[in-house]
Amino acid sequence: MTSELDMSSADRLTQPPSLEGFRDAVPRRLCTDCGVSRMADPSACGTACQFIAPEYAESEMVAHGRAASERPDEVHFGVHQRIVRARMAHSAEGAQWTGITTGLAAELLEQGKVDAVLAMVPSDDDKWRPKPALITDAADMTRARGMRMGYAPLLALLEPALEAGHKRLAVIGIPCQIHALRKLEAELGLERLYVIGTPCSDNTTTENFHTFLELLDDRPERITYLEFRADYQVELRFDDGTKREIPFLKLPISKLPSDFFPLTCRTCVDYTNRLADITVGYMGGTGEQWLIVRNERGEELLADLDDKIITGPVASKGKRESHVRGFMANVERAAGGLPLRAMPDWVRPIVAFMMPKIGPKGQEFARTRVEMKAIETVLHLRAAMPKKMRSMVPAHIWKLVAPYGLVPEKDEKPADDKAA
Repeated sequence: MTSELDMSSADRLTQPPSLEGFRDAVPRRLCTDCGVSRMADPSACGTACQFIAPEYAESEMVAHGRAASERPDEVHFGVHQRIVRARMAHSAEGAQWTGITTGLAAELLEQGKVDAVLAMVPSDDDKWRPKPALITDAADMTRARGMRMGYAPLLALLEPALEAGHKRLAVIGIPCQIHALRKLEAELGLERLYVIGTPCSDNTTTENFHTFLELLDDRPERITYLEFRADYQVELRFDDGTKREIPFLKLPISKLPSDFFPLTCRTCVDYTNRLADITVGYMGGTGEQWLIVRNERGEELLADLDDKIITGPVASKGKRESHVRGFMANVERAAGGLPLRAMPDWVRPIVAFMMPKIGPKGQEFARTRVEMKAIETVLHLRAAMPKKMRSMVPAHIWKLVAPYGLVPEKDEKPADDKAA
């Protein structure tokens, strides 16, 4: 990932594909095609987009009633009332984990609290390609189970939902989608909105994801499931029922094309979906999932599942600093156009064996990943689009990277924050 490549990528307009049933997107330099540019007024991107001028403190006040404080873990994970480890009492067939995300939405439909749910389902021609869907029947939430990779204009369904008379909605989305949703929320005229968020660190095109699958297996069409786990393993499942685990350090990352992860994902300022009512993820779950309950609507969502879900305290073990510093050194080289330091092949099996034993776990693993993403944001944006530093890097990112010696230069300091 050279700085030259980043600069040329930054200068190119993103051209989201034409999709049947949706308006064409308006091309932009930094875009994950959340769907806003496909709406009747694409100029709304100017205030809604996370990659123009994210305003997290302001949006947290609206969504949660307060901005993130200095209390433990709020700088890392955002506003929350509690964080718990969780799993469904009975795993849902076809779920990525046990079915919590779709279970929350299905319960809202079952109880009549919402008229419809905006979510992603598989495309008809590719099980890995996401397609936005407006779901009105709780039984149909099974279609939204599982992981998909790629961009899909989820928020373009807001207008059809309103035109159909749906005034009570739930939305399941990733951070860049939810940031835009919150900026538009007041204008939608909804009677009720529930926001179920999932974390996101890196996305790519569905075509690039197929390239990745081809590097993992000589018959990629057999793969039915892929998950990055908090025990430093990637789990694959196959159509014959078999499973395979690959340590993170043995993944063929060096063989991926240099533009595999777009600049948007390498400069994302929200890994944990800070504006959702509840975030459902894996990072701090130590083998189970990890819920960040952010406000009263999040508490209501969790309470609705009642005895269908089992929760417990989160754990934390290990120290993150050396791991984050090692990651930072590699990102500095990548952002500066230098080749990454390759680990000798004979060392990889040893380190891969040791990482689950000595690496950060639970909450400390989650803090590690959040700090890594914050460092990646600062270094890649400085290299590729330095003039956007002041508008695109909010105060909480600077707080996360400060322990590693990264501080805003005079022209990088957030305009609305004096303490960053």
